Amino acid sequence: MYISKTTLRIHYALTDQMGVVYHSRYAEFFEIGRTEALRQLGITYKEIEQSGVIMPVTELHTRFLRPARYDDLITIVTTLREIPVHSKITFISEIYNEQNELLTTGSVTLYFMEKSGKKRAEMPHVIKDKILPYFPTIE
Repeated sequence: MYISKTTLRIHYALTDQMGVVYHSRYAEFFEIGRTEALRQLGITYKEIEQSGVIMPVTELHTRFLRPARYDDLITIVTTLREIPVHSKITFISEIYNEQNELLTTGSVTLYFMEKSGKKRAEMPHVIKDKILPYFPTIE
């Protein structure tokens, strides 16, 4: 299992008039979390795309438990619970406030696709080589 943590300060533009983070922003937070999770592994989306693979989102699930508010420092915990199989990868996200209260949970599934032909692709080696050490029972 691979776990990554990223912190983010909620600025005013992310909130509504009541100072509460607008619901659509959580998809952005999940994206920030998974982008930084890959970066912490030593991979960037740019490198993945340069290898000829794109990763469109095919599923997004969100559960709101408590609101994040203006000026909160949130922690986005992004987890790969299982090794990606075939053409898809699922990131699990949890967002916590400074009091370590769970605010939001979610999951995002992306597919690996050939950039040129838009057909399914296998997980690129640039990703596979970096995440396999976190799944020692997989060969």
